[in-house]
Amino acid sequence: MNFKKITASVLDFIWYKDDLFGLIMMPLGFIYRDIARFRRFLYRVGVLKTHKLKVPVVIVGNLTVGGTGKTPLIIWMAQWLQQNGHRPGIISRGYGGQSESWPQIVDVNSDAHLVGDEPVLLARHSGCPVAVGPDRVATARLLLDNSACTVILSDDGLQHYALARSIEIVVIDGERRFGNGYCLPAGPLRESPDRLSEVDLVVVNGVKSDETHFDMRVAGDDAVNLVSGAKVPLTDFTSASCYAVAGIGNPARFFDMLTNKGITPITRKFPDHYQYSAKDFPNDEKPLLMTEKDAVKCQAFAKDNYWYVPVTANLEPDFAKRFLHLLGEKHHG
Repeated sequence: MNFKKITASVLDFIWYKDDLFGLIMMPLGFIYRDIARFRRFLYRVGVLKTHKLKVPVVIVGNLTVGGTGKTPLIIWMAQWLQQNGHRPGIISRGYGGQSESWPQIVDVNSDAHLVGDEPVLLARHSGCPVAVGPDRVATARLLLDNSACTVILSDDGLQHYALARSIEIVVIDGERRFGNGYCLPAGPLRESPDRLSEVDLVVVNGVKSDETHFDMRVAGDDAVNLVSGAKVPLTDFTSASCYAVAGIGNPARFFDMLTNKGITPITRKFPDHYQYSAKDFPNDEKPLLMTEKDAVKCQAFAKDNYWYVPVTANLEPDFAKRFLHLLGEKHHG
């Protein structure tokens, strides 16, 4: 019995489906919300110290626990910045990493079990330097000491106010949004939704409900074999009996993407950042589809029937214009 998997399933049910338990826990949520507000106030008035770096810092975070689509957005932003003459670097918490040494530089060959799954993906696809560590100020300084970055993208860290930020971007899951609307532990929120009025940009992974926000669509059309590296269209799996697994913030999003491609897999979800082993997967020859974030942790025991689905983010054009304008303001302001 996997306690972490059970806990994740129970919390997911309470936060997104069962209104009663969240209502019972609501007073604790109010306490958490007020503590978060007071902590932010202490940073604002200087009781707690904020560290400002020599280059602009762009925070890409969320208000809820769990993934909302930050990784594909950061990859898109890193590539876009490079195409427009900037030299971005990325910092990340390295959540799930088992290393005893922090901070550290991540490259395409780094071990996801040591540094975390998302940093390895960022290093592979962003084309820019990446550093990880729980102390974001120390991590950013390590990155600047080892590369000539002109702007830093922070994967998550919206609530880590010790690192001064130039631009704040919040990513919302367009399907689950804020769950029951309560803060931890009653709901999935780290801060009250009114925090959105203070950030610079809001990106919705899915369909936006506010015209001031920006749409992001994440899509994948191919599958890549973990052993051979062969790439085939996802449509090749429409007539086959297959499995699909996902250990991301919202596994249903990955499964729905497959269903929309005409694939009807046997699905199994895992907690976000789950550390896989071979015994987690069926021991037969049916194709097994997973996210690329899962794949970086399965390479060591991968079989010929393991496939991952790489995805890319697509942003509406106005997002790039607005972001470039903000970056120019912060850089020269």
